[in-house]
Amino acid sequence: MKHFDMKVLLYTGSEKIFTQSGIGEALRHQKKMLKNLNISFTENPDEEYDVVHLNTVLPDSWWMARRARSKGKKVIYYGHSTMEDFMNSFRGSNLVALLFKKWLQVCYRQGDIIVTPTEYSKKLLLGYNLNKPIFSLSNGVDTTFFSKNKKSGDRFRKKFALKDDQKIIISVGHLIDRKGIVDFIDLAAKYPQYSFYWFGNTPKSLMTSDVQKAISHATSNVHFPGFISAEELHDAYSGCDLFLFMTYEETEGIVLLEALANETPVLVRDIPIYKNWLKDKEVVYKARTQSDFENILPLILEEKLPPLTKIGHQEALRLDIKNVSLDLANLYDKLFDI
Repeated sequence: MKHFDMKVLLYTGSEKIFTQSGIGEALRHQKKMLKNLNISFTENPDEEYDVVHLNTVLPDSWWMARRARSKGKKVIYYGHSTMEDFMNSFRGSNLVALLFKKWLQVCYRQGDIIVTPTEYSKKLLLGYNLNKPIFSLSNGVDTTFFSKNKKSGDRFRKKFALKDDQKIIISVGHLIDRKGIVDFIDLAAKYPQYSFYWFGNTPKSLMTSDVQKAISHATSNVHFPGFISAEELHDAYSGCDLFLFMTYEETEGIVLLEALANETPVLVRDIPIYKNWLKDKEVVYKARTQSDFENILPLILEEKLPPLTKIGHQEALRLDIKNVSLDLANLYDKLFDI
């Protein structure tokens, strides 16, 4: 069977839990890819289908994989999660990290193939002894939507009553240790002349005590507007002066791709996933230590370092959803040869 003859089930059983996360965004991107490829799809598991996409490791997705396999359907399991990016996230996550890894193994082994966003996350999963073909395929970015727009930027600044000359730093993600929220707040305290905005939401009950303490003691130049829509996020990328990504671990980082697509200056932590992918001082600026962030941040904001936004935009274009769609089509064809 070739990909243009088939029908895909995008399983969304627990989608509501992940709507405000990278997994939710990845699922929305998969819908766009299928539309680009003119492949029919459904979200109803009771309809006929040939291939099912599974994006979470919740029990209902494992059950859906078992159900699909019993009917002779092909299963694509997306490896968005790893033990490494589960650690240092929510309260108690480190205590159950090894159990979480075992559960990942149970889930991912239900796939005929496993698709993970980057070569870095593929390397991690290869160490899990899954005994299944693993392919790297970016979650992609919608560069037709995320592109720099002055009106959008003006709308962002008007909404938050920001002056034209006010320097604005934003970050996006869950309020968890792994994302670097504590470091973000500490950095803001060093630069009261700049305004720092963190977009994202996490229930307080899931936050570690360190995160709760940092938020409660944040200086007045740190703002937490919570979760915002894609349109509002586009406005923020267009209206800010810097996207600051202090994360300690990622399988890709869709928000980083969005910032690059939007030609937003980027300062990211120098972690293994970005080592060979996003070159320091060529595509983005990188920092390893808190001291590095303190030193580099004002140089970018005061334009004492060369702008890299055009090159970053080119990297985002390479991972545009339309380009990734073609790679997905090739994966479908390989799937039916297994």
